[in-house]
Amino acid sequence: MPDLTSLPDLEHDGPTAGPLRTRLPAYVDLLPPCNAACPAGEDVQAWLAHVRTGDHEGAWRRLVADNPLPAVHGRVCYHPCEDDCNRAHLDTPVSIHAVERFLGDLALEAGWCVEPATSPSGKRVLVIGSGPSGLAAAHHLRLLGHEVEVRDAGEEPGGMMRYGIPAYRLPRDVLDAEVARIERMGVRITSGHRVGDLVAEREEGGFDAVFVAVGAHLAKHVDIPARDAWRIVDALSLLQRVAEGERPVVGRRVAVYGGGNTAMDAARVARRLGADEAVVVYRRTRAQMPAHQEEAEDAEQEGVKMHWLRTISAFEAPKLRCEVMELDETGFPQPTGRFETLAADTVVLALGQDADTDFLRQVPGVELQRDGTVKVSASLETGCPGVFAGGDMVPSERTVTVGVGHGKKAARHIDAWLRGGGSIRGPKHDLATYEGLHLWYFGDAARRSQPELSAERRVEGFGEVKGGLAAEEAVFEAARCLSCGNCFECDGCLGACPEGAVVKLGPGLRYRIDEDRCTGCGACFEQCPVHAIEMVEVAR
Repeated sequence: MPDLTSLPDLEHDGPTAGPLRTRLPAYVDLLPPCNAACPAGEDVQAWLAHVRTGDHEGAWRRLVADNPLPAVHGRVCYHPCEDDCNRAHLDTPVSIHAVERFLGDLALEAGWCVEPATSPSGKRVLVIGSGPSGLAAAHHLRLLGHEVEVRDAGEEPGGMMRYGIPAYRLPRDVLDAEVARIERMGVRITSGHRVGDLVAEREEGGFDAVFVAVGAHLAKHVDIPARDAWRIVDALSLLQRVAEGERPVVGRRVAVYGGGNTAMDAARVARRLGADEAVVVYRRTRAQMPAHQEEAEDAEQEGVKMHWLRTISAFEAPKLRCEVMELDETGFPQPTGRFETLAADTVVLALGQDADTDFLRQVPGVELQRDGTVKVSASLETGCPGVFAGGDMVPSERTVTVGVGHGKKAARHIDAWLRGGGSIRGPKHDLATYEGLHLWYFGDAARRSQPELSAERRVEGFGEVKGGLAAEEAVFEAARCLSCGNCFECDGCLGACPEGAVVKLGPGLRYRIDEDRCTGCGACFEQCPVHAIEMVEVAR
């Protein structure tokens, strides 16, 4: 309970006038840090609250209102929401991604569906690309009542989720099931269709607007002197061949050149293809690598070795010549003239990817940046009216979650554009910081861990590495949420008020302050565990 002796004294103006209050409590809603950090714009706190009460379908429906791919995200998202979770200051972050996966898997098992808007808008939208951004846009556009067709060059939908993320992280039956649910909403997906003339396709199809979300499928290359050039392959090609069911021969020793997440996946795939040794060669330090820490740690657990501050200068199987690098005073790697030799039968290039945006060069008004990405406004609209772009095609972090966020944002702006509306963005609430919480209410509660295969069993095949939480574990994990910035009706303010000025309005209705009884002592504010009460100045 709060120390009421530390509260300020109240001034009195005569025996009947009551205290001269300088502040009064007011209930507020602040922005939880998990919500603020989610690139997909999920209301994380809201759906966790549903899980906590056992309303799993309600939680899932609140979740897919923002993100149509929860079973996918629960497996492949790098969960920046957990990085910002205030619970980390108390013990460990809430395992948000694990609860999301639980809901996504439960929905697939139960066959829950999403119904499109009952009032069709009469508008048609073409979506180019069936990756996370395109699928998300299609989902949200259908919810808004528009007719949507997705066209994709790949033989099956999913984009880089299908052809770039290995099955041990994302089983294909999970991806297929989530895509099928979007199709059941009435979204038409045409695979094996490469768009060459966007203007013609828009006109011939009678589309009122277009969202372009072609993934980054073009691998970057570097010239490496090599006697056997066929032994040098790019990571995307390797991952795609494996995704299509092939088992390419890579030899006993594989070197992967690069330091991103694709490099880690390529090295882990090489181990599953039979390589006894897989090494990652990267010209910077571990701290500078673009790969997420979790990805690198999983790779190392599976026997992948890391060679930091190295560049490949020549390759003649079975020998790989590398130059040692050193960081200069600015942190940039510089050659040293010192060389070393590694053993390698195959070199896999994982130096980044570009989006194929050349087909947009002939579209009037569309501008491309020097790196090939598309120049868009804050609403993701290009310079061509009614043509929007997102995902890997625009400057941003290239992850599934960012792509889904772009798809939702684009859908809402496309809807506004089609309806002739203006801005759709409202002001955000202030952020609920850890310093504003009063955590006397919460005790320690250990985070529930997902089961996972041992490192030895992982490399035996492409079976999924991590399992999901059981229902009771998911509920427990959701209950660890601190409800930062938003009242969850703990009755703390009700019990703390010495004047009985806090009035409970009933389940789900929260409370109100009886200002005739309130003295402005601040007891309710001081004890509120989640900073859902603020003391505001009284007009004098």
